[in-house]
Parts: sequence; C-alpha cells; structure tokens
Amino acid sequence: MTFDRVPAAAALVGIAHGTNAPAGQAAVATLMRAVAAAAPCLTATLGFVDVQQPDTPATLGALPATAPAIVVPLLLSAGYHVHVDLTDAVRAATDRSVVLGAALGPDDRLVELLGERLTEAGLRAHDTLVLAAAGSSDARAVADCRAVAERLAQALGRPVSIGFLSAAEPRLAAAITTARAANPGRRVVLSSYLLAPGYFQGLAETAGADLVTAPLLRADAAAPRQLIDVVLDRYREAQHPSSSLANTPRPARQPRRMLRLHALKSHPLRGARRRMTADDRA
Repeated sequence: MTFDRVPAAAALVGIAHGTNAPAGQAAVATLMRAVAAAAPCLTATLGFVDVQQPDTPATLGALPATAPAIVVPLLLSAGYHVHVDLTDAVRAATDRSVVLGAALGPDDRLVELLGERLTEAGLRAHDTLVLAAAGSSDARAVADCRAVAERLAQALGRPVSIGFLSAAEPRLAAAITTARAANPGRRVVLSSYLLAPGYFQGLAETAGADLVTAPLLRADAAAPRQLIDVVLDRYREAQHPSSSLANTPRPARQPRRMLRLHALKSHPLRGARRRMTADDRA
C-alpha cells in the first residue's frame, strides 16, 4: 500500500505486534538485529502496533527529521492491524515520506521454515497435522492462513488441516478433536504458525495435541534466514511497487528445500531446527 514514493535510503521500520512475554520480545528483537546486519546500508528500527512501546508514530518520529521510511509489518497475515492501525499511522505521518509494505505471509519460505520446525519436533510419517494459526476477524487474514496450510500440505505431500486460536473457525481445540476422530490411534501434531513465543504459543501448547512445534522465531536461536529474507523482500517490494506490488498475495514460489520436504509423503522428514489482539498476532 503506497502513500508516497520513497528514495532508496528509506529507513526500514519493522512493526511487530508486541508481547508481554520476555522470550517473544527477545526473539523479535533478534530478528530485527539480523535484518540490520544483513543490510548494513539501511537504518533498521523496531516498533510495535500493540502491547509494547514505542508504537508506530513514536518509532517514525524517532527517525531523523523528514527521513523517509518503509514500514514492514512483522505480522504473518494482513488483518486489522495492517489494514487499519498501520494504514492510519502511515497516513498520519505527514512530516515524511512513508510507504506501508505487505505482511510477511503467505510466502513459501515460511512454509519451508514450518517444515524445519516439524523436523525438529520429531514429526513421523503417520502423524496427523494441524496448522495452528492466531486467527483474525478479517477474512483476508484468515484466507492468508488457509493458503499457508494448503502450501504446507503440498510441500509435505500429506493433508494439513487448520485451527485458529481466536476469532476464526474452526477453533484449534475443535480442529484437534476432528483430527483425532478422523485418524484414530495417530498422533496429532500442531505446526505453530506463530511468529514468536508468547500468549498464543502458550495456548497452542495446551490445546490438547500430542506434539507442538516451536514458533517461527525462537528466543534461544539465531533468526532464520528465511524470515530475514522475507522482511528484506517486503522492504524492496514497497520500494519498487511497479515491479513487485506490496500488500498483494505472494505468488507461489518453490523453496530451496521443497523437494526434500515432499519426501515426507512416504517417510518422516530428516534433519532440521523450535501477543496481541485476535488479528495478526505472533
């Protein structure tokens, strides 16, 4: 969503949801430090749309006077926070040129990372898979999450259902119950489609599944290369909307390990690595 064209030197302003969980705070901060290290020519700064400070206006206001900026939502889907909160904040920033980029997902690099988390957790060939998503009151965000579940199923060559922790249906507990009834005797494994540790990850871990993966970011590990690349791509897309439109669904793209993940159709994955309104929550 472009409100003004910005020059190449625009600051990258990553806006996360925010969380009271120290592990989640640390994980998101680690991601932004990694983004800054990967693009040392850019000014990269972190703000929040809810829960934590600084908020979006304060984060933009802390930049040098009139310095242009590109706001990259560190959110997995584009719901209320993107379409209303961040849109309003960008429009209100009349003292500088600001562009609002797209949410991080859907993107097949995130699907690749979900596959790695499943491998780490010990996924088996006959497990039943449910994607655990935060949920949103915005149908566009729900559609984004469903698209990720479909891409994960395609990558793994096996069914993946979806359950939401709030706002959308089916709720996660119901999705787990349905999965057990459809596949008696098999483990139900939750693939956590949450950005970082926090309130929703805790809900997923107590929802009744046999196994729950870590979120995409871990407080005890380096930021995954996939997430760093997606953040930088969202910046570039917003910078050059004529060649890559921001805030539009990401076209399907074959990740580096998609063929390896597809082998799970016949046997388990081998080798790998483990807030908030109802909308866009990590």
